[in-house]
Amino acid sequence: MVEQSSQASVLPAPGSPVALRRRSWREFKDRLARYGVAAGGMMVIFAIVLIFFYLLYVVVPLFYGAEIETHSEYNIDSNNATHITLNEYNDVALMLTMQGQARFFNANDGQLMLEPILPLPSDSQISSFSKGASATGVFAYGFTDGRALVFKQEYKISYPNDKRKITPLIEFPAGEELVVVDPQGKRLQLLSVQSNEEQTTVAGLTADNRLVINSLVREQDFMDEDLFTVEQKTAEIILADNLTATYLKVDIDQRELYLVDADGFIAYYDITDTEAPRLIQKIKAVPADVDITAIEFLTGGISILVGRSDGQIDQWFPVRDEDNNYTLHNVRSFSDQTAPIVAIATEYARKGFLALDNTGQLGVYHTTAHRTMLVEPLTTSGKTVIAISPRANGLLSLTADGQAKLTMIDNEHPEVSWHSLWEEVWYESRDQPAYIWQSSSASNDFEPKFSLSPLTFGTIKAALYAMMVAIPLAIMGAIYAAYFMSPRMRTIVKPTIEIMEALPTVILGFLAGLWLAPLVEGNLPGVFSILIMLPIMTIITAWIWTKLPKAFRERIPDGWEAAILVPVVIAVGALSMLASPTLELWLFDGNMPKWLNEIGINFDQRNSLVVGLVMGFAVIPTIFSITEDAIFGVPKHLTVGSLALGATPWQTLTRVVLLTASPGIFSAVMIGLGRAVGETMIVLMATGNTPIMDFNIFEGFRALSANIAVEMPEAEVASTHYRVLFLAALVLFGATFIFNTIAEIVRQRLRNKYSSL
Repeated sequence: MVEQSSQASVLPAPGSPVALRRRSWREFKDRLARYGVAAGGMMVIFAIVLIFFYLLYVVVPLFYGAEIETHSEYNIDSNNATHITLNEYNDVALMLTMQGQARFFNANDGQLMLEPILPLPSDSQISSFSKGASATGVFAYGFTDGRALVFKQEYKISYPNDKRKITPLIEFPAGEELVVVDPQGKRLQLLSVQSNEEQTTVAGLTADNRLVINSLVREQDFMDEDLFTVEQKTAEIILADNLTATYLKVDIDQRELYLVDADGFIAYYDITDTEAPRLIQKIKAVPADVDITAIEFLTGGISILVGRSDGQIDQWFPVRDEDNNYTLHNVRSFSDQTAPIVAIATEYARKGFLALDNTGQLGVYHTTAHRTMLVEPLTTSGKTVIAISPRANGLLSLTADGQAKLTMIDNEHPEVSWHSLWEEVWYESRDQPAYIWQSSSASNDFEPKFSLSPLTFGTIKAALYAMMVAIPLAIMGAIYAAYFMSPRMRTIVKPTIEIMEALPTVILGFLAGLWLAPLVEGNLPGVFSILIMLPIMTIITAWIWTKLPKAFRERIPDGWEAAILVPVVIAVGALSMLASPTLELWLFDGNMPKWLNEIGINFDQRNSLVVGLVMGFAVIPTIFSITEDAIFGVPKHLTVGSLALGATPWQTLTRVVLLTASPGIFSAVMIGLGRAVGETMIVLMATGNTPIMDFNIFEGFRALSANIAVEMPEAEVASTHYRVLFLAALVLFGATFIFNTIAEIVRQRLRNKYSSL
């Protein structure tokens, strides 16, 4: 049997058929493995590139400009129309003239649909006109006898035979009777109206330069919804005789009034108390050689847009100072048009607007993004009135000679620009520019804020504090485990730490938010005592160890010295936590979080300290494992040769081992950094998700990854919010790619530099 087995183990002779077959089979397997590995690598690269281009595909439309396309053109009897409107479906329009005519017509071909008869007085003439906020559809005619007619447009929609039918009509929120604006019966030169369900305000400038304000307040009977009373409040402001007013505007909330004169001054009044209006400020809004040619409220009624004779458009809104007083500020300007602005139409739901100059050039703008979307010719006449549809996708223009044009607008994402994404933005109702992410709100009076700066800052903050915890512990632990620890102890420690990596981050985040955060808040002095005393006690323990008798020290086998620190670490932690209430009582009046708030350091329970501890714990296994393998893999002949030449173990470690293992250590750190940057569940559950920019370790933050996880389920597909979240993912993808590329370059240079050791 022995002889047969020895004969069977004899290799076939070189060149024999058996040897050739074996060689051919081995070459086939080598080629198959080579091509399989190459194909797998190519598939990984292809998948990464595919992800990148898909993210890019979703994000790119954010930065498209606006486009306009003529839908239809026709002629209509305009009769010198003073105002037109367009409904949300771009198919019904309303034209109002200074003769008191109201005509609803088909916006596509000009065909008359309805011509309601307004209850105009026979003993007076129309002297002024005003429109309220576009969303309310309220209008008013002022008359030469000091009265005004307030009315509004409405559209009733029905679906007979499953086909949409729009029925236009006129309603009268203050009744069909005329409102007495000026009790003295003087001619109303200028008029401004605003109305809602509870209140209607009409302000007028009389021929003798008096500013009269009338407010009709509807008080409903709480016992019967059909019963109500109307209380009229009146006020009068006497203006200077030499003042020539040109524009008068009341805001949608009927709390503010703006009066513009021919010298370019804007008078800003507080009319919250209608019977006692108060002048807040009078400011010169344009240079001496420039006139105000148009003025309009931006959606929401907080900002006013001032069109100038030099083509510039300024955005002004009240800003509160330190004394809680409001003053007007010119926040931003648009200078893409050069001819006098004659008409401004604001969007119903966004902070965008359209501006027409007297050469027929149309500009499409967005205020908050400080973005000019488009400047193109619209008409050949400057005497044109324009109307934008509620969905901001249609524009109707009507010239003085009756040329009407219905234009379709493609302008999906005007609120996104480099400025709004990455720079400080001065939002309405705020006292200064700021970085803000606030994508949704419970109210309709809201503007989404899509600054990625606080989210990127939060991502960096999370990674920074996590790496501050993980790098020293993981690298020092790996050095000791690979170079100084006994083999038997290493077989216990290394697998234990590597098993830590299998812990689900959602469990770590859950524990961090519900257990660790309250524990840290209730024992802050103890936590900081551990961070301070543990290194000190470790050094003291090592010094005491060197002073012990040699016979006692030799009882501990080489490489097991670290076990002595286990009871020291446990003792320091236990004593620090037990002493925490006493320290807090002595040093911080029994409440350290409150003490921090009193000295100006904000404290949140779920803060960066908690995230740093937990995320550092999650990153440690990755860095430790790779670093330990790199150090342990240093060729033995290098360490033996160094020791043989007289170097101490510490000198061998610092000058030979670490340098040789530096490419692997650097890779470990960069992989750990990538893990920290992309972490989602821990930062989602343990930070409070507050998108602020502050390095305060006691405050939370919001990271890019956590923000995507929180808001993607509620984002409407293809909306601006949806695409900005994809942009956040693209930023995270790009940052990871850049970090990994830099890491690979540095790793290769370190490998080339120290490969000769």
